Amino acid sequence: MAIPTDLGIVDLGIGFPFQSIEEKMATYDFFRPLLKDQQSKEEFQFPAQYMFKDVPDVISPDEDPVQWIVQKMDAFKIAVGVTGVSESGIRAKREHPGRFFLMGRVDPNDGMESLRRMEEHKSEHDIVAVQCFPSGTFPQVPVNDKKMYPIYSKCVELGLPICINGGIVGPRMPSWPQHVEHFDEVLYDFPELTMVMMHGAEPWTALAVKLMLKWPGLHYMTSAFAPKHYPKDIINYANSRGSDKIMYCGYFPAGLTLERQFRDMPDVPFNEGVWPKFLRENAIRVFGLDV
Repeated sequence: MAIPTDLGIVDLGIGFPFQSIEEKMATYDFFRPLLKDQQSKEEFQFPAQYMFKDVPDVISPDEDPVQWIVQKMDAFKIAVGVTGVSESGIRAKREHPGRFFLMGRVDPNDGMESLRRMEEHKSEHDIVAVQCFPSGTFPQVPVNDKKMYPIYSKCVELGLPICINGGIVGPRMPSWPQHVEHFDEVLYDFPELTMVMMHGAEPWTALAVKLMLKWPGLHYMTSAFAPKHYPKDIINYANSRGSDKIMYCGYFPAGLTLERQFRDMPDVPFNEGVWPKFLRENAIRVFGLDV
């Protein structure tokens, strides 16, 4: 089915480009101690480099990263971007009100400091969600670990969804913290929690669908996947009982160009009624976006 051209797309994964290779590499220092293979440690500019080619995330120091992103969003009719709490993200939200919303990052190894930071970011920046990378924490912390439970409690208290990686991790580190089965226990213990599974859930996509059917608070975003690689289980679910659960996340410029995303997008076999929900409506409802 043809994609509507007048929706005002909401992208749940807009980032900002780096202005040097050194700045880019430093971004991944938080989980570099987990890496053991020589390529990841010494050759790659970013740890999942073997998976992505021609990543467009470094620009000239003379360019403004916020304006660069806004121009890209305009070109592809992206009305709203959700981005991280960074210097560029904060400035983008201030300079383009209603166009950018912020998402905090949490690390369960930080204990109470993570909870205080969540409250601070909610108060100062009105964040709409938090994000966690279980396999990328050091030491690693699984989705259902006791260290995560205070974070889930704080999310419920603040009314924040948590976006959390599920499935085999891209960088060369253990994936067991992100086994999709772990989500079942958490949603049992926190029935009021809104949780959005990130980065594919592969190879357990059928299980992810089962859990989304089971738990009203569980959703899915398409982060780090080009449209031609959207899992079939997820497409079939969106076309049947899951049209309210699946949301677009472009992962630009961290891994995929918008050119690639929207070149491939028309070939995704979503039913006609799925597109407005996938590209806009679900994100506005789940994240409570004031647009």
